[in-house]
Amino acid sequence: MTTSFNIRQVKYFTTILLGVVSMWISPAHATTEQALFLHARSAFTNHHLIALKDDIAELKRTESVFLPIADAWLMQLRIQQSNNVNEDDIQAYLTQNAQTAFAERIRGEWLKKLARNQQWQPFFTHYAQYQREDTAVLCYALQGNIALNQMTEVIGKIKSLWLTTQDLPSSCNPLFEHAIKVDALKKDDILARLRLALQDNKLGLAKSILPKLVGASTRVAALIDRAAKSPQHVLSHEIFSLQTDYGIELNLFALDRLAKTNLEEAIKYFQRAQMQYPSQARAFGWSRIALQAAHAHHVDALKYYALAEQSFINDKDQLAWHARAALRVSDWKQVLSAIQSMSPAQAEEGAWRYWKARALQTQNASLEAQSLYSQLSTERHFYGWLASEELDASITSPLASYEVEEADVEVVANTPGIKRAMALNQLDLRWDAKVEWLSAIKQFDDKHVIAAAEYAMRQQWYDVAIATADSTKQIHNFSLRYPSPYRDLMGLAAKNETIDEAWMHGLIRQESRFMHFAKSNVGASGLMQLMPATAKWAAQRMGKNDYSASQIHELNTNIAIGAYYMRYTLELMNGQVVMATAAYNAGPSRAKKWQANTPLEAAIYIETIPFSETRNYVQKVMANAHIYAPRLGTPIKTLKARLGAIPAKVQ
Repeated sequence: MTTSFNIRQVKYFTTILLGVVSMWISPAHATTEQALFLHARSAFTNHHLIALKDDIAELKRTESVFLPIADAWLMQLRIQQSNNVNEDDIQAYLTQNAQTAFAERIRGEWLKKLARNQQWQPFFTHYAQYQREDTAVLCYALQGNIALNQMTEVIGKIKSLWLTTQDLPSSCNPLFEHAIKVDALKKDDILARLRLALQDNKLGLAKSILPKLVGASTRVAALIDRAAKSPQHVLSHEIFSLQTDYGIELNLFALDRLAKTNLEEAIKYFQRAQMQYPSQARAFGWSRIALQAAHAHHVDALKYYALAEQSFINDKDQLAWHARAALRVSDWKQVLSAIQSMSPAQAEEGAWRYWKARALQTQNASLEAQSLYSQLSTERHFYGWLASEELDASITSPLASYEVEEADVEVVANTPGIKRAMALNQLDLRWDAKVEWLSAIKQFDDKHVIAAAEYAMRQQWYDVAIATADSTKQIHNFSLRYPSPYRDLMGLAAKNETIDEAWMHGLIRQESRFMHFAKSNVGASGLMQLMPATAKWAAQRMGKNDYSASQIHELNTNIAIGAYYMRYTLELMNGQVVMATAAYNAGPSRAKKWQANTPLEAAIYIETIPFSETRNYVQKVMANAHIYAPRLGTPIKTLKARLGAIPAKVQ
């Protein structure tokens, strides 16, 4: 016997099946509306226009909260797949959906289609209203400028794109080809990008640039891999000629690679061979050695910076590490000089304003230093707290918070974008949910932003609640910025392991934002972001013989093991909390390696941690702990006292 189904019956059973499947990926049982939305999402992903239209008809019938998302998918597919979308269709869509997260995305898709069809007049009409940062659209706009004979107006923007190593969309390639053809991008520009690509280890990009240089063959491009894998061999056997521009760049690349893995050998080679290089290349070579020497806390790092010559040290990272190398040896005059060489934007960063003020104090410029401290002290971050202590204005009681009004929470909860964000979050579509959330709160004033944070907190969406509360400009709520949703469990674990509860809160706020199911891209899991091997090792040492990998997300287990590992690192670091925090993130051996041969101010130890992720991590954990202490009723101390001093390295 055979059975036939009409389209609606097939759709019905498909929806039921998706409802069952969605229960596996959703924290709650999927409703028919959720299953229908997931079906629409699948139709969009697989470019099934007709199926998506059917789903939208059903979503409209139920006035689903998901309808604007599905409508955006439909418009995107129509733009991509058909030629029957016209300007009126787009304008109608943009007008109807002006307040959603999708309007500018659709405008961007329409801009790309107009550009591909070289319809420049409507393109630039829409481009004037476009509010997203999209490099593909920017490159299309520059293509349009060239098509309209406006090359002189855009060459600066083309050069700015060219002199980066970021991955660029294909719409940028015609710009570069045209600019090289008309000699707007010259040989020096090509060499400059080759140097940047090699310096940033973008080897694929470097290989694509080499053929644009006269005399650079495919064989030479293949030798980039050889320089990357065996830099010492390449340099000692003079594989690349120093008589060509690209040969010089490849040798400098090999030098940079060698300096990262064997600094002393790189120094020996360059001391011997430096005079074979042109003066500019010689200065650049020393700048790369200086950078790696600063990362390694080498005793002669400042000497190599001097050999690099200031005029060639213009890279942001190089300048930062020049200042850090000077900090490491308390050469405040060079600290000040390095900061003054930074661009205005870099020098305005909190770190460099703070260290500039410290340097100015040593140069008898106390008035200017006090002015910098005063400005910084109003900012809520690590350097702001340190600056406030220089003014003797450290925190001695919980910070005053704006109290949320219930009416504002209700307004937020009924905002369509917030409803969609919550609905998406229930389906574990967390990235989509956060996009919706950010779009919804973009137009809120501080009071409604705080109300949104409160609403997210009530829904136990802790990471979004914290990030939202952190984003206010004038008025703040520090209870929402620094919550303690698992106070009982954490307090007990901290007591059992005799560690500071404020430190533990500060660490978890940075690790997972109190989201117990969090998982990092390297496999760390749970509230305290434990690596599986570390969790297993710690559980065995704690006597948890029945521990299994599946328990890593259980709150009790994760907190208990994490607290144990915090105490373990603290004991390894002889009670030095800053070093223990660095060890928790980067490993105990590295935390010890970063000590100096003499005692070091903890703030300088942190500032000179070579890994930017660990450096920022330690700063934030310690600043968090500083704020949590009065909120939790634990002993209050200044941030400087909390940081302490780093003892000398054991020889």
